[in-house]
Amino acid sequence: MTSAFQTILFSKENGLAGITLNRPEVINAYSVQMRDELYQALEAVREDDKVAVVVLQGAGEKGFCTGADLKEFGTAPSQAVARSVRFERDIWGLWASIQKPFICLLHGYVMGSGLEMALLCDIRIASEDVALALPEAGLGMIPAAGGTQTLSRASGLSSALEMVLTGRRLTAWEALRLGLVSRVVPRERLHAEGDALARELLRRSPSIMGLLKEAVNRGAELPLASALEMEEKLALQAALARM
Repeated sequence: MTSAFQTILFSKENGLAGITLNRPEVINAYSVQMRDELYQALEAVREDDKVAVVVLQGAGEKGFCTGADLKEFGTAPSQAVARSVRFERDIWGLWASIQKPFICLLHGYVMGSGLEMALLCDIRIASEDVALALPEAGLGMIPAAGGTQTLSRASGLSSALEMVLTGRRLTAWEALRLGLVSRVVPRERLHAEGDALARELLRRSPSIMGLLKEAVNRGAELPLASALEMEEKLALQAALARM
């Protein structure tokens, strides 16, 4: 099944949902319309029990996403108004609440909210040509799609602070070393790697994958003793579900 949107492509078939950012003429810059359409797609993913795995990617040759659409951003009366418009829907909270694995395929430019979207995914595969950055400081802003929080959880505080304070671009291999991506592959292998990984995950129990996401993500926020207690409860829940 394929749904018609203007700024994204969305499909669902055999347990796999595909979301493609589809504004290649502006390197998939994140607009208000894209936010609204992504929100609808994410709601569909969350509510459909038949969807077990999601693959996110960007259309076009130049990159995954260059961040917020600055042309649209600049037409607002002020940055505060532009920000408030983007916060009218809690797309990032919705995204983080979905207990299904997200695979993100990254190529070319991965900037600003593009990197923030990637960091909300569970497994990130990058092509060798990626350039990743959070350049907001140079524009007099801070990342506002969770980047100041998700980045540090992926790479550690020191590396995250350097990235957000300087806006420095990372290569694929630097991102791999810091844990921002899980693997780096040649550009021509990117989609094949993503497809193979999606097929592997589709062979797993959806309920177990949801419990694993919950265990890892919630546990990262808890003291070790509390996290171990939570893990024990989730393990029991998984065992009861198999009976």
